[in-house]
Amino acid sequence: MTERKLKVGLFGIGLATYWPQFEGLEQRLSGYVMQMAEKLSRPDIDVINLGLIDTPEKALDAGHLFREADVDIIFLHVTTYALSSTVLPVVRRARVPVVILNLQPEAAIDYRTFNDLGDRTRMTGEWLAHCGACPVPEIANVFRRSRIAFHQITGMLHGDEEVDREVADWIDAARVAHVMAHNRLGVMGHYYNGMLDIYSDLTAHAAAFGTHIEVVEIDELARLRREVTEADITSLLAVIGEEFDIDPDCDPVELRRAAKTAVALSKFIDARKLGSLAYYYESTPGHEHEDVITSVIVGCSLLTAQGIPVAGEYEIKNVHAMKIMDSFGAGGSFTEYYAMDFNDDVVLMGHDGPGHIMVAEGKTKIRPLKVYHGKVGSGVSVEMSVKHGPVTLLSVVEREGRIVLLCAEGQSVPGPILEIGNTNSRYKFPIGARRFVENWNAEGPAHHCAVGVGHIATKIGKLGKLLDLEVVQVC
Repeated sequence: MTERKLKVGLFGIGLATYWPQFEGLEQRLSGYVMQMAEKLSRPDIDVINLGLIDTPEKALDAGHLFREADVDIIFLHVTTYALSSTVLPVVRRARVPVVILNLQPEAAIDYRTFNDLGDRTRMTGEWLAHCGACPVPEIANVFRRSRIAFHQITGMLHGDEEVDREVADWIDAARVAHVMAHNRLGVMGHYYNGMLDIYSDLTAHAAAFGTHIEVVEIDELARLRREVTEADITSLLAVIGEEFDIDPDCDPVELRRAAKTAVALSKFIDARKLGSLAYYYESTPGHEHEDVITSVIVGCSLLTAQGIPVAGEYEIKNVHAMKIMDSFGAGGSFTEYYAMDFNDDVVLMGHDGPGHIMVAEGKTKIRPLKVYHGKVGSGVSVEMSVKHGPVTLLSVVEREGRIVLLCAEGQSVPGPILEIGNTNSRYKFPIGARRFVENWNAEGPAHHCAVGVGHIATKIGKLGKLLDLEVVQVC
């Protein structure tokens, strides 16, 4: 998703005064930091482990080293009591989010063995190997007074599932923040006329996520489409046949038209190095651009499934939401709610246009379509439901000059849907359909959102903290 690897900084803290007094303590605590480095290790990230920082002088050097290494996030492993002066210079200069690891080596000190040591010096050394919680209030105090945001994980170094889950969630959130900061979003066409909630402040979005926004032209896509060969079309038709369940009523001519545009879209994305695309265009009857824009849905669905989300109606906010969900590995399909089933207490949600076929319940269908939702349209469209099971909704909300992340967790449930050539699903929420709709609306989102599989609201919450964005979870 980006050529640059996520870089995770790690350092432990100790107090140099202790080492001559307590034999083996420094080596033991350094071992804790190495064990933490192994927990953080992933094939797609670089862990910059600076080991044990035990003096203010080393702290100053560590801050420079992290900054030179261009780390995205820092994990501070508190191994024992240490002075806050060994922490502040590191974090202050690095200027990236920091997670305090308040982790004991074991669930509890073995009191009997400890008290039987019989040597006060050895007893103190053993105590210091377990007292990582001691300086955390001091560190938190200094961070607050220095206006440095910080986050905490408290538990055990080994055998603690909650700690392992929290560490993984922070890494996932940092990875998504990294992807968004290196993403290139293409915007093509114009807003849907009169849909005021969709209009966006592109500068605010670039500032919030770090995403580069590239204004692109449909003329370039049309030119690439003219250059598509018959061999390209034949090859892409084979892919479409494998990935989709094609309705027998689909006109082969329309399928070839969709395949031709899909080839051009892929070349267009490669040429512009885009990681996402928001588009809307109408053109005029008989124009080449109308031929292009009425045949994009299949190609856009294929791109979305490849981690390059495509949002119709020029929905900049929602293509960000789709990219976030997809970067978390949850999918991220364009959707909106359009009706409620009070008998079954579910909300019916879907949309015309591209769908994320990798999160579909069964194979996504391709159906013939003369018109969709009153907009210019013809050719073929996709119809799918999101996989049954846990889902998360995400809306990127723009209000009062701020970007807010709005999310909800629910279930995609089986049942009848409207077979109209759109994405359609039935969603049940723990607070019920009525309260969900009212609570969601109260936050003032645009009417579109992204839906992905799994419950990932906690990860979205961490992403918000890393990006300094408010996160609201309605259920």
